[in-house]
Amino acid sequence: MLQLNDPALLKNLCPIGGEWQAAASGLTFPVLNPSSGAEVGTVPNLTREEVGAAVQAAADAFPVWRALTAKERSLRLRRWFDLMIEAQDDLALIMTAEQGKPLAESRGEIIYAASFVEWFAEEAKRA
Repeated sequence: MLQLNDPALLKNLCPIGGEWQAAASGLTFPVLNPSSGAEVGTVPNLTREEVGAAVQAAADAFPVWRALTAKERSLRLRRWFDLMIEAQDDLALIMTAEQGKPLAESRGEIIYAASFVEWFAEEAKRA
C-alpha cells in the first residue's frame, strides 16, 4: 500500500455530479502497477449509461461555471493550483504507482501540470 501523507487522495470511486460514486453494480476493476504488477487500487466498472450520466452531469455543471465572475473563476483555479502544489509528493507517488515511471519524473509532471492551472488562473482574471 502507498504511504501517503493524505490517503484520501487515492480514490476508488468516480466523481459524478459533485459526488464520489461507485458503479451501480458494485463491480470494480484493479489498477495495477505496471512495473511490479501489484494492485494499486480499484476503480468502478461503470456501464455505458453511467458514463453517459457522468458526461451529462459535467455538461449540466457548465452553466454554473459560466455564471461565475472572472475573479471567482480565477480564485477557484488558483485554489486548485495550491492544492496540487501542497499534495505534489502524494500525487507523484500515486502517478508512479499507476504508471510505473520514476518518481522524479512524476514530480516534474505534477509541477508542469500545476503550472498550466496557475496560468489559466491568471488568465481568468482577464476574461
